[in-house]
Amino acid sequence: MGALNNGTSTTFMRLGHEGRTEEVVRRMIEVIELGVFAEGEQLPSESELAQQFGVATVTLREALAVLRQRGLIETRRGRKGGSFIRAPREVSQTALLERLRQMSLMELRDLGDELAAISTATARLAARRATTEHHVRLRHQVEALGNAATRLERRRADAHFHIEIAVASQSVRLTNTQMRLQAEVGELFWIDSADTPDIAAIQRQQRALLDALEAGDVQLAGELAEAKVTRSIKRLINLRLEQLAEEEIDG
Repeated sequence: MGALNNGTSTTFMRLGHEGRTEEVVRRMIEVIELGVFAEGEQLPSESELAQQFGVATVTLREALAVLRQRGLIETRRGRKGGSFIRAPREVSQTALLERLRQMSLMELRDLGDELAAISTATARLAARRATTEHHVRLRHQVEALGNAATRLERRRADAHFHIEIAVASQSVRLTNTQMRLQAEVGELFWIDSADTPDIAAIQRQQRALLDALEAGDVQLAGELAEAKVTRSIKRLINLRLEQLAEEEIDG
């Protein structure tokens, strides 16, 4: 696996409904875009992957065909053949702003409410349940953020930090939901603007949350997780308000 370990990846690859090609495609896009599978990494065999998703092999093959059409995987023939991950391109600032433009303020608030609820719950549970191994992996993600050279790498490191907290909560459902939300809105948090927080500030927030988890401080862990999401969503709402103001002037 890429940034997350093998045991973790199979946790959030399991689907809620068997036999649905579109669900497999959606989940695979999530794990590829978030960097769970590294660029050039070979996927497990079709039978193994189908078992991990809990779907029939024919369903898995249909999903892989869709992913090939979208350029997210490539299939090589021969003795060393198989399906391999192709790295997603970094989304441009213009494309991110346009994606934000398509969202309403109510939609942003709803996403923020859901993400805050999930992040708070996973942090509280992780404060009770996380092991030393979980703490080590979280610290690795904090350092990965500092070493990230591109927006895509920074986005992935931050997303992995929150996904690892969900994994440490030892709740499969909450981990699946956190991953879906990170894939849905996480990239927008990295739109460049005048009030974009610097990496050092984000690392301080992550370290404070990690310290609370290591100390087993359930209340503080939940409060810090919620505050981080609240700041990020508030920034997006302000950016959206600026867009609306510009549209009103242009109109």
